[in-house]
Amino acid sequence: MSPTWGIPLRGARRAARMVSFAAAAVLVLAGCAESADQPGSVTGTAPAAQTLTVFAAASLTSTFAEIAEQFEAAHPGVTVTLNFAGSADLVSQISEGAPADVIATADGATMAALAGDGLLAEAGSTVFATNTLEIAVPRGNPAGIRSFADLAAPGLNLVVCAPQVPCGAATEAVAEAAGVDLEPVSEENSVTDVLGKVQSAEADAGLVYVTDVETAGGDVLGIPFDESTAAVNEYPIAVVAGSARARLAADFTRLVSGEAGQAVLAEAGFGAP
Repeated sequence: MSPTWGIPLRGARRAARMVSFAAAAVLVLAGCAESADQPGSVTGTAPAAQTLTVFAAASLTSTFAEIAEQFEAAHPGVTVTLNFAGSADLVSQISEGAPADVIATADGATMAALAGDGLLAEAGSTVFATNTLEIAVPRGNPAGIRSFADLAAPGLNLVVCAPQVPCGAATEAVAEAAGVDLEPVSEENSVTDVLGKVQSAEADAGLVYVTDVETAGGDVLGIPFDESTAAVNEYPIAVVAGSARARLAADFTRLVSGEAGQAVLAEAGFGAP
């Protein structure tokens, strides 16, 4: 999947909030103009507009959109731009010079690649969540999947993440631990692509994260399996080296790791770090 650049935060809540922010800004500016005409008055200044660019694993799409809203509300004048893609794609983008202030990946290996290249701020990364795999099938489960071993059935249209993607690496680890040989018909570059093929019934089954099944609602059926404990993904977050907004970036990472961010993540099905 091509990375999604500069996703604006949408939805009624955001629209209403932006309208209220705009109205407040007009009143503040009007007040400043009025006070400037009064002898001895001090002219107020609005916060400088800034953009914080956050790169995040595709499985964090809904949670980081909500956390970004919270961050903007607490930092007037700041806009959070979100770029979601597979973790390996995000690492490649940053390695090739794409501008980013914060990076959150779906496993430690991808983050370690950035650290090894000196592309993380001195503070390094912090694990803020965990996630495990779950089998996703279309509504009605037409292929009759009941267990992880069923994914090796002949003729099954199984879709998984590519090995270089964290969910793909987890799939390989689980399959090896279970002693099951999987023969997927497709390997995708992000977990959201796998989920999309299951939602559209292009696939009989796919391996995604528990949180992806939760996000999909009734569009897919999630089938947990005991072997998933063989690969628990840890999600790290870090400030990117050379960020011009390093202080804001650090504030964002603290929000994600703090009580408010953890509440959003837990509600989506992520495990605690």
